[in-house]
Amino acid sequence: MEPVKVGLLGLRTVGGCTVNVLRRNGDEIQRRAGRGIEVVAAAVRDLQRPRICPTDGMRLTEDALAVVRDPEIDVVVELVGGTGLALDLVQQAISSGKHVVTANKALIAEHGNELFALAREHGVMVAFEAAVAGGIPIIKAIREGLAGNSIEWIAGIINGTGNFILTEMRDQGRQFADVLSEAQRLGYAEADPTLDVGGGDAAHKLTILASIAFGIPLRFDQVYMEGITHITPQDVRHAERLGYSIKHLGIARRTDGGVQLRVHPTLIPARRLLANVDGVMNAVLVQGDAVGPTLYYGAGAGAEATASAVVADLVDVVRTLTTDPENRVPHLAFQADALHGDLAILPMAEVETAYYLRLQADDCPGVMAEVTQILGDRGISIEAIQQQEPEPGEVRVPIIFLTQRVRESSMDEAIASIEALGSIHGEVTRIRVETLS
Repeated sequence: MEPVKVGLLGLRTVGGCTVNVLRRNGDEIQRRAGRGIEVVAAAVRDLQRPRICPTDGMRLTEDALAVVRDPEIDVVVELVGGTGLALDLVQQAISSGKHVVTANKALIAEHGNELFALAREHGVMVAFEAAVAGGIPIIKAIREGLAGNSIEWIAGIINGTGNFILTEMRDQGRQFADVLSEAQRLGYAEADPTLDVGGGDAAHKLTILASIAFGIPLRFDQVYMEGITHITPQDVRHAERLGYSIKHLGIARRTDGGVQLRVHPTLIPARRLLANVDGVMNAVLVQGDAVGPTLYYGAGAGAEATASAVVADLVDVVRTLTTDPENRVPHLAFQADALHGDLAILPMAEVETAYYLRLQADDCPGVMAEVTQILGDRGISIEAIQQQEPEPGEVRVPIIFLTQRVRESSMDEAIASIEALGSIHGEVTRIRVETLS
């Protein structure tokens, strides 16, 4: 049987590694897929650039549309990135009757609803395992492996850059800006790291995971996002003394009132496995009603890890080329007409969590009483209080509060009243706390 012909849009690190994996493991891949998979064309920006993969038997062109429109090509692999040109190319590929494999999380999170509808119209697949958590097969695990479960919640470290920064701050006591600069030098962070440290990258991935887990349309615009730029080494140390680790988590939780979609720094108990995922590694904890908690760990980025997921998607596409489109695994796990489009996404003000609070106070009598009175008036119970020694040269003392669970709107009111006290200086640092149990 003739091999399936693939066209790549992009032949740099991930594209090159995809070619290498296909050639290196070609025999095993064919045994799994039932047919060979051959890259016959690739769109590149510069024909003269050196490649990390062999290009013999492959047509290289600077015209991406030529690859998309090539009648010989069965599957288009989009590795361009972004939501501009990539969106146009993927739409044209689908409209031309070609299956699509993509590693583009922003494209799926922001435009997946329309792309999947277009794919159903033309009877093709859009596969996107590589869009979330690199080489970890988390999409397939939730969509297929846990299909017998009602998923209750997901919590994940799904951005390696942020995890690297927080790990270095904990282990080396370094400042955020210093570690960020090193992450950029090492290639973990982009020149503009906003998406990584601001939460946008994780929010794209969480959008996809939540949709597959709960059977809801993709709703990136309703994800709450908070970055890690305000986390200090002092916060990391205080958290450790309290028995916690700070991780930048994406959390999706189904409640009676609706679905929570939130990305923010989070204190989690140090004994949890997720608290011990360090460096650039990713991990996703999924709670199902039948299976209980399951943890998926591995390389969340890197060319070979991402190429692993791209090739796995290619194998899935090849397996279904002769399948009736009505009997394929749905893009978002649930049948398209069974998605809960009316399931509410809870605003952050209605979310309940516990909190870590750090405030700078005058070292004088009565301050603690004023703060605890404000918390008590709003029904906020205190789990622990620590008054730390002032930093060298400081006349103000840091006070740490750990609270029990409370609605975010009540905490907003309490923090505003605390910051208005004359004995409190600067903003109150707030980090949410999750036990993941």
